[in-house]
Amino acid sequence: MPRKLSSGLAGLGPAARALARAARRVPWWLAALLLLGGWAAASALASPDYRVILAATSRGLGVTLTVSLVAYAASLLLGLGLGLLRVSRSRPAREAATFYIELVRGLPMLVILYYIAFVGAPALAAGLNALLKPLIDAGLVGRVEGRSFDFATRAVIALTLGYAAFIAEIFRAGIESVDKGQIEAAEALGLSRGQVMRRIVLPQAVRNVLPALANEFVAIVKDSSLVSALGVQDITQLGKVYAASTFKFFETYNAVAFFYLCLTVSLSLLVRALERRLHRGMRT
Repeated sequence: MPRKLSSGLAGLGPAARALARAARRVPWWLAALLLLGGWAAASALASPDYRVILAATSRGLGVTLTVSLVAYAASLLLGLGLGLLRVSRSRPAREAATFYIELVRGLPMLVILYYIAFVGAPALAAGLNALLKPLIDAGLVGRVEGRSFDFATRAVIALTLGYAAFIAEIFRAGIESVDKGQIEAAEALGLSRGQVMRRIVLPQAVRNVLPALANEFVAIVKDSSLVSALGVQDITQLGKVYAASTFKFFETYNAVAFFYLCLTVSLSLLVRALERRLHRGMRT
C-alpha cells in the first residue's frame, strides 16, 4: 500500500479503515454505474413525471421476469438434450442436432419470434386439428384455433427454441472439457455410457459451464424486451405505450433503461461472485 495512503488510513478508526479498503476494491465501472443509478433514483424521487412513469412501466416487471424465467428453464432442458445429441455416438443424432443448432443460431431472435408467432402457432393448431380429427368429428373436443395460443406463450416458445441452440453449444463444450481418461476409466469399471454421462461427465460439465449458463440468463432477460413486438405487456411495451400517449420519450425510455440496468447489473454481479467462488473451489 502506498505510504501516503497508509499514513492516511492510520489516523482512522477500524470501521473507517475497513470501509476505505472496501471502497478501494470497488471497480470503477461499478462505481460509475452506482453513481448513475443514484442520480436516476434521485431524479425519479424529485420529479412527479418520473414517479408516474416508473409506476406505469413497473407493472410489466412481472411479465418480463416470468417470460425470462420460463423460457430460460425450458431452454436449459432442450439445450441439454441437444448438447447430449451433439456428442452422441450416433451420426444421425449428431447431424440432426447440428442442423438445428446451426439453423437457429443463424437467425436473428426477432425473426424467430415472428416466425413462431405468425407461422408456427397456426401450423401447430392445424397439426393438432389433423391429429384430433376423429375426436373433433365425434364432437368430443373442439377445434384448436391459432388464437388459442396467446402471444406471451408464443414469445416463450420462440425464446426457448432460440436460446436452446446457444445453450446446447455451451453444454457440448462442457462435456468435451471433461478429461477423456476419466470416461475410459469409468467404462473400464463396467459403467454403461449412460451411467458415465450421469455420474461422471455431467456433474463436472455443469460445474465448468455454470458461469456461461448464468450469462445466458442475463442475455435472455435483455432479449425478453423483443416480446414487445408482439404486444406482450412487458416493461418495454408499457414504456412504448406510455411514451406514445404522452410524447415523453426521453423520460420514459430512461425509466425503461433503469429497470433493465437494475436487473442485468445485479445478475452480472451474481455471475461474477459465482465465478470467483468456483475458482476458489477449484484451487482448493
